[in-house]
Amino acid sequence: MSKAKTISLTVGAFVAGALISLHIPALAEKETKPGLPIDELRTFAEVYSAIKQGYVEPVEDKKMITNAISGMLSNLDPHSAYLDADAFKDLQVGTQGEFGGLGIEVGMEDGLVKVISPIEDTPAYRAGVKAGDLIFKLDDTPVKGLSLSEAVKKMRGKPKTPIKISILRKGEAKPIEITLVREVIKVQSVKSKLVEPGYGWVRITQFQENTISELAKHLGTLYKDGNKLNGLVLDLRNDPGGLLHGAIGVSAAFLPPDVKVVSTDGRTEDAKQEFKARVQDYQRGTKEDPLKLLPIEAKNVPMVVLVNGGSASASEIVAGALQDHKRAVIVGTQTFGKGSVQSVLPLPGNTAIKLTTARYYTPSGRSIQAKGITPDIVVEESLNGSSAGMRIREADLDRHLSNDRDKEAPKADPKAAAKNAIKPGKEKDKNGKEESEEELPPRLEYASKSDYQFQQALILLKGLQIMQNKAQ
Repeated sequence: MSKAKTISLTVGAFVAGALISLHIPALAEKETKPGLPIDELRTFAEVYSAIKQGYVEPVEDKKMITNAISGMLSNLDPHSAYLDADAFKDLQVGTQGEFGGLGIEVGMEDGLVKVISPIEDTPAYRAGVKAGDLIFKLDDTPVKGLSLSEAVKKMRGKPKTPIKISILRKGEAKPIEITLVREVIKVQSVKSKLVEPGYGWVRITQFQENTISELAKHLGTLYKDGNKLNGLVLDLRNDPGGLLHGAIGVSAAFLPPDVKVVSTDGRTEDAKQEFKARVQDYQRGTKEDPLKLLPIEAKNVPMVVLVNGGSASASEIVAGALQDHKRAVIVGTQTFGKGSVQSVLPLPGNTAIKLTTARYYTPSGRSIQAKGITPDIVVEESLNGSSAGMRIREADLDRHLSNDRDKEAPKADPKAAAKNAIKPGKEKDKNGKEESEEELPPRLEYASKSDYQFQQALILLKGLQIMQNKAQ
């Protein structure tokens, strides 16, 4: 058992799909330390001295050291980062599902802020911000030259205050400017409804502290008054991830006790862990099992899990576990491919570093990193096709961690995200002039008649029910 305490956290509106563990640094406890690279440190000291003496303006020592730390981390992979006091606080607050801002999960690509996914029912979502958009200006401030935390600070602010964002989008010849009004973002983790007699729909938008207990409540409502479900759709589309224990608990709600849900592997002993469908692996901060009131019928109800390119991290853990144990049919399009764990190591001054320390694996040992979960049945987003090709995935991110167990995983393409986002693609009319910009398309209403993927999942569920009845 490790001496380090482990608390699962999420980045909230900072980086999509981050699977986080907060560690009191165990690395410092090791008796043997690697030798310091003296020559390289001497070069660092010379550069530091040159800046202090000769830069056109005075630079504070604290700023130089902070920038050096930030640079070391950001150049490792897209998810390692330095967290100043504000960013560290935001990370912790985000696990409660409430934070101030615009409602977008973001990362950094080629010096621009990249939208991984807009969060449902937020200013960005309602204004039509899309996954894959590149934000190049915030009000009148260019994003180039800003760190991710600096850009996030500018997007945050007091509720009811406006901010103009300028974005580049694939297929648009001109930049798009959108004015958003900041709000206190409250993310409802679980939603559900009885779509028709005998068939239920449960959507998880983000894995938070209360996700497991909320899932139990929603399933209890679907089974209320003796209702019998012939099938259930678990909707994980555009779920960017969140808390590891939330993913374990959601998986445990539908799996037999004590089966493997996910494992992690890295260089330190803390990074080598195995998690099962048992209360000690998903219980946090409470003596009661959050699945205590779960209807027993949920363990065996026929299931379809819906995923797409916006399903990342914790949602991929759930999809992978249910797929490996043949508990559900996975339907939709290839998932994001975020298969790494970030450990948050607190530092003096209420700051921290977020460091990639492990990869995670499905029960059968598959690595999701830079590949994602492949659906059992591929169903595009609409009858006419899909916008999945416009999405940015883990494999498109510069310096992404490789997949260590799949030689056929996508190869790195550092410029892919930028190319996809800024390549002009406007049609021209017969006079050679560009067509006027179309209005933003209406947002998809999940589990509605216009939700093509959901309707196909429902048809599949009914087919499974007929096959099950024949078998019995």
